[in-house]
Formats: sequence, structure tokens, C-alpha cells
Amino acid sequence: MRRLYISIALACGLLALSCATTSTQIVDEVSEPLRAGILKHAREDMTAEPVTVTSFIAERSAGSAHDFYSEGDYWWPDSLNPDGPYVRRDGCTNPENFVQHRHAMIRFSQIVGNLTSAYLLTGDEKYVKPVLEHVKAWFITDSTRMNPNLLYAQAIKGIATGRGIGIIDTIHLMEVAQSMLRLREAGVLPQEVDSGACEWFSEYLNWLMTHPYGVEEMNAKNNHGTCWAMQVAMFAKYLGNKEIMTMCADRFKNVFIVNQMAEDGSFPQELRRTKPYGYSLFNLDAMATICQILSTDEDNLWDYTTDNNLNMRKAIEYMYPFIEDKGTWKLDADVMYWDEWPVAHPSLLFAWNHWGDKKYFDTWAKYEHFPENEEVIRNLPVRNPVIWL
Repeated sequence: MRRLYISIALACGLLALSCATTSTQIVDEVSEPLRAGILKHAREDMTAEPVTVTSFIAERSAGSAHDFYSEGDYWWPDSLNPDGPYVRRDGCTNPENFVQHRHAMIRFSQIVGNLTSAYLLTGDEKYVKPVLEHVKAWFITDSTRMNPNLLYAQAIKGIATGRGIGIIDTIHLMEVAQSMLRLREAGVLPQEVDSGACEWFSEYLNWLMTHPYGVEEMNAKNNHGTCWAMQVAMFAKYLGNKEIMTMCADRFKNVFIVNQMAEDGSFPQELRRTKPYGYSLFNLDAMATICQILSTDEDNLWDYTTDNNLNMRKAIEYMYPFIEDKGTWKLDADVMYWDEWPVAHPSLLFAWNHWGDKKYFDTWAKYEHFPENEEVIRNLPVRNPVIWL
């Protein structure tokens, strides 16, 4: 079976995988506020040792040492029944829940994305070798690799050993896949590493498409459905699976915009949460990233408009004033992490890159590009813009 996945991955690697090249002027303009920070972090990342799920033992996990495990953020011990099942407090993160595997995956994504960015900015191949070591540790080396499924993510003590909504935890692998694409295109990705990573992503993509958890998440009516399609689209693009990419584009046009977007461009499912501002930003970033991954000259998701005039421009324009000046936000403040938003949101950068409206770039440029707050990092699907342009 593993040989079959390798063969599929090698064949997929021969397909064309990128959209039209962005102009040098655009890349230079985006790089200007990022370059110093990227190279500073790259110096630190060069010597960082790989840390995978096998580095942390999750005592409450029903899986093995190779299985990713996390616990639902908003679930807490019941004060009336301390030894019983946890109870939900929407929007309030329990700091005692197990998050070490999630943090390790985010660290992996940050290191790979930042080192790839440093390589793209400088052309210096010294930044590539450590990327390969981290990729091998997570996807290839038997003693440290993660199993390609998410059976035990977002577990709840006393209720569930894992849940479909845990699939959102692997949005952080998107920048790993995108980095691998860029290194492949540059001709500096060794075939054996590319093949091993493709094998892992092939297995995981198949699990996302067929397991009940994956099917459940695919059909979610809020940001979870968006994030399922966002990462499935990225993994399919890395593998050259155009059929799945087309399916994700169709869901964007016929499901997400139709069912998630209101006439004014807002996302009602996110606005009704206890953190409406943060969730709206998150879903907008995910929508924009889908457009960035999948748009082609023949099927441009940025400009797609429904019969009742819903499109991405409306979504961007709805949130833009509240990003430019959060003080204009008309709803209640989020119950947690209100002060930490906004940051340099990829939705604005990608929108500027497509439509050329300078106000989007200027607002993106003025905010924090290297946030340190864990909750912000967890909910920022794109942190390395250089690898996307």
C-alpha cells in the first residue's frame, strides 16, 4: 500500500501545480515589512531540533504515541461533579487541557514556512536542509512520524475520545504542504523526501475524504466546513489531485457563499458566537485562502458571484472597516482575546494581490506580522505570506 501511495505521489508531482507567477514588484513590496523578521527567525530555526507528537505523552489519549491528540478548548471540569464528564463554556479556553501536540504542529509549520520564506528571499540553500529534517521527522521516520489521521483530536474527558471538529487542528499543515510545493518548484526538494511526504498526505487526504469524522466536518455549516475544504484543497494541490481541487472549488461557490454569507457579506454563523469578531476574521481568512489556493484564469473564485449577488468582495468589504478600525465594531466584544485582534490578516493581503486595492495592503502592512499570542497563532491559517505569492 505504501508503494502505491509513493507511485501516486510521484505521478502527481509531475503535474503543473502553481498559478501564474506574481510580479517581482508585488513580491518585493510584500517582503519589505517581513524580510528582517523572517531572517531573524530563520537564524533561530536553523538549529531547532524536530519535535513531533512522539515527544509528548498524552495520558488521556486512547491512541498510541504516534497519534495526534488534543482536547476541546471550551470544555471544563463540572464544579457540581468534579469526577464526571466535562461541561462546555463556549469561547472560554481551559488552560489545563492537553495542547502539546497542537503546539508541536504549529511549531513545525512555523519553522518550515519561515525557513522556506528565507530561502525564497535569499536563494541560499542552507535554509532548505533543516526543512527536510523536520519534514522527515513528522512524515517519514518510523520512530517519530505522526499517524496520518485525526482520530483523537478535540477529545472531551468522559464524553469522546476524539471528534470530527478536531480536524481543524491540522490547518497548520497547509503551510508545510505549500512550502514543499515551492521547494519542489525551485528544484531543491529531494525526490525521496517529496515522495515520503506525498505518501503521508495521500493517506491523510484519503482519511479526510472517507472517515465519518472527515465527512462530518466537510458538512459543517460554519468555519469548520470552510477549514476542512481549505486544507483538503491545499493537500490535493500538493498531490496534484485536480478532481478533489475542483470539488473544493464547487463547495466554495455552491455551499460556503450560498449558505454561510448574508446579503451584507457577513457570516451569521460566526456572529452568533461569544467571539464574533475573532470568528468572523478566522472564517474570512479561510475563505480567502481557499481563493488563493484554487483560483485559476478559468475558474476565479475571487470574482465568482451568485445569482443573488454574493461574492468574496462583499465579505472583504464587510469586515474591512472593522479591521481598519476595530472601534467601529457594532457587536459585543469577544469574551476572550479581544485585545489581541486584529493582526496582519492574509485575507487583506490576498485581496490586494487580486484586486489591487491599495487600502487592503496598507491595512495589512500596519499590523503585527509575527504575533506571539498562542490563540492568535492558532487561528491564523497563513503566517508566511512569501510562500504564497
